[in-house]
Amino acid sequence: METLQITAATPESALLDLPWRVPLEEWPAEVLAALPRGISRHIVRFVRSGKRVLAVKETRAHYAFREYELLRRLGKLDVPCVVPVAVVTGRVDDDGEPLEAAIVTEHLAFSLPYRAIFSQALRPDTATRLIDALAVLLVRLHLIGFYWGDVSLSNTLFRRDADRFAAYLVDAETGDLHRELTPGQRTYDLDLARTNIIGELFDLEAGELLDEEVDAIAIGDALVSRYNELWTALTKVESFSADERWRVDARIRRLNDLGFDVGELAIVTDFDGATVEIQPKVVDAGHHSRRLLRLTGLDVQDNQARRMLNDLDAWRAHTDRLNDSEQLVAHDWLVHSFEPTIAAVPRELRKKLEPAQLFHEILDHRWYLSQNLGRDVPMPEAAVSYVDQVLRHRPDEALLSKDDDEDHDLLMG
Repeated sequence: METLQITAATPESALLDLPWRVPLEEWPAEVLAALPRGISRHIVRFVRSGKRVLAVKETRAHYAFREYELLRRLGKLDVPCVVPVAVVTGRVDDDGEPLEAAIVTEHLAFSLPYRAIFSQALRPDTATRLIDALAVLLVRLHLIGFYWGDVSLSNTLFRRDADRFAAYLVDAETGDLHRELTPGQRTYDLDLARTNIIGELFDLEAGELLDEEVDAIAIGDALVSRYNELWTALTKVESFSADERWRVDARIRRLNDLGFDVGELAIVTDFDGATVEIQPKVVDAGHHSRRLLRLTGLDVQDNQARRMLNDLDAWRAHTDRLNDSEQLVAHDWLVHSFEPTIAAVPRELRKKLEPAQLFHEILDHRWYLSQNLGRDVPMPEAAVSYVDQVLRHRPDEALLSKDDDEDHDLLMG
């Protein structure tokens, strides 16, 4: 006789309350979270479990355990991906008939499926910004030796990251982790990504969700170009004469500007020491977010951190504290600028965007106000104006509800 088994890294007693004896597609509405769902290889449902929202996907036990372990390993490598919660096996219905196993992951708060993004009033370059985010994710995965095997917009979730997006891997079922990928593996993954994305954009075009001026094939080609450009910047061997050692620091600064820290740099000289070759060996994304975390304790997306660090620098100059300790100034900026700005947003509206994204958008709003009014607008005034003119009309992104996007599918892996 089959017995229900829940495999989890931490105790998850709340999972016992879910109706595991019922096929997932028949789960009652009272346990489901009102999130859009649609076409998928598998049955996927979103459920509320305590204060969390979880994604439950039915699949074969072997694939569930494999994906669970892969997601755990990717999380330990600090790769942006959904967090695995548990694998549930030994399911049977009330007649004793076996049911498929299930993998449970946390729903990524403030994340948006690509179809929901395109359903909103967006800037013309939205497709390009999504592709940029996906290219960065794919490069990060390939750098650690992860072969995805099914790269697509459907298998990715996006979070706002200042004026860009950050991409997160959702489905690792077809993936595999190697010590290092061959050029052939990387090329195949990239070619598959291009093909899938062009198809998905054509699907959006058919549903009249894509701007008429967007060229789906050009966007697919742009992914390849962006990937190759970033991969080259992070991995290429650079040669120069021994008296140009400043180029070592310049290379590191370029990588920092791209949002990467260099953990290990190989430096080789020729026999007589006249020529130097350098090549990054270990690069880690999140340069700006790590610096902000160190200074303020705020853990945010990298481009959000870049914007906040720029504001911190401007605040430091404005308060005439350029000669003070950076750590002390950062603490005072946090207490006197960031926290009061977020506190100015009514509590019931804060779930619409992450705090760091709210701060970024209020900074943008202040700039536009200052331009229109011909004077410097202080942050408290900008925050009040932003709340009244912009935020109240935005959907909640902490949990995109079905009512916000009832006509558009969320494609899960």
